[in-house]
Formats: sequence, C-alpha cells, structure tokens
Amino acid sequence: MKVFAISDLHLSSACNKPMDIFGSSWEGYWEKIKTDWAVKVSDDDLVLLCGDLSWGMTLEEAKPDLDQLACLKGTKVIIKGNHDYWWSSLSKVKSIVVDSILCLQNDCVRVGRVLVCGSRLWALSGADKDEKIINREYLRLQLSLEKMEQMRKDGDWVVTMCHYPPFDVNMKESDFTRLLSEHNVDAVVYGHLHGKDCRAVKCVEIEGIPYYLSSCDLVDNNLILLKEM
Repeated sequence: MKVFAISDLHLSSACNKPMDIFGSSWEGYWEKIKTDWAVKVSDDDLVLLCGDLSWGMTLEEAKPDLDQLACLKGTKVIIKGNHDYWWSSLSKVKSIVVDSILCLQNDCVRVGRVLVCGSRLWALSGADKDEKIINREYLRLQLSLEKMEQMRKDGDWVVTMCHYPPFDVNMKESDFTRLLSEHNVDAVVYGHLHGKDCRAVKCVEIEGIPYYLSSCDLVDNNLILLKEM
C-alpha cells in the first residue's frame, strides 16, 4: 500500500468559483490532478486530503465535489479546512459520503497498518487574537493523538494530517509540533498555503519528524508520496 497526500482542491461543481482567477498554476488544475491520480493510485492505496475540498456552502452544494472524489481510486481520508463551510457536523458529512471516504474529526482511523490522526489547527501568526481558537484546536489534536495511542500496535505507521501548518512562517517549534513529537508520530502533512510568493518548502524536518506541504498549486498539482508500506 502507498500513502499519498494532496490538499486545497477548492472544487466548485455546484457554485461558480473558478480557481484560475488566482493565476496560471490553477488553469486546468483539477484535470491534471485526476490524471496524476489515475497513474499513481491503485484501489489498495490511501490518499489524504488535507482540507479546503469544496467551495460549497452547504452539504448539497459540496456533494457533487465529494462524489467526484469518491469516483477516484483508493481510500480517501478527509479533514475540514477553513473554507469547508459545508462541514457542519461529522455525522452529517458521514451521511453523504461513500465507504471509500473516511472523515477525520477528533479521532483516529486505521487503514491497514497506517493510523491517520489530526485536526484542522489554526494560523499561528495571529496567536494573540486567536488564542481561544488555537487552544481549542490544540485540544482537538490532543484527542486525536490520544485515540491513536489507544489503537497503536507494533509495526504501525502514524501520520498526522492537518489543514494549517503546525508552525509559523519561520517553521520553528510550536506547541503543536511539541505535542506531535511527544506522541512520536512518523510524519505530518498539511496544506492551506498558496501562491508562488508564500514562504513555504515542500518538506521540513522538526525533531526528526518530516512535515510535508500538500497544497496542490505548490506541489505542481501532483499527489505527493508519503510512504510505501
């Protein structure tokens, strides 16, 4: 089994919000992603989708986008991004997705020997004014990691997925990264960042843990390979 990741698809089947207004890197991007997906992913593989999946404001608007993901190969694990306003509750989202899509919120899911945990997190650059939100996201991440510890067995590979990067623009340690290190996760994947001028690198290592960027426009609209089991 291979584990891939990509994020920030910003699909808009049911609403008119084309992404190519943000630059040439978004022209035909979804077709490029689907082509790359078809080449790389088998039915036995796992794809992590780290938030901002659909511009839909309601579940009804987001469903055509989720249906497109359902048609693609592999098991998909999704989390909520800051623009996923359609994600009102976990139970409602689960009610409209097919079995090949697993929803992650305050828990951990197992796919073979891979344990997937994580949370949306929040931007650390506004730490003072957003302290309450950051503290809440810290608790949500903690819940997910604690659930992972209950499920963890010898030989498991643990990956944490989040939407926001778990560090600031300087990519230094944070309360989030320290928590991830305490729980000895094997890898972290995140998204949210966009544009050629943003301060981002495709992979940074903190305390021996690789942190992978998966925003589609910054990874050339290709799925990134995290692990081959």
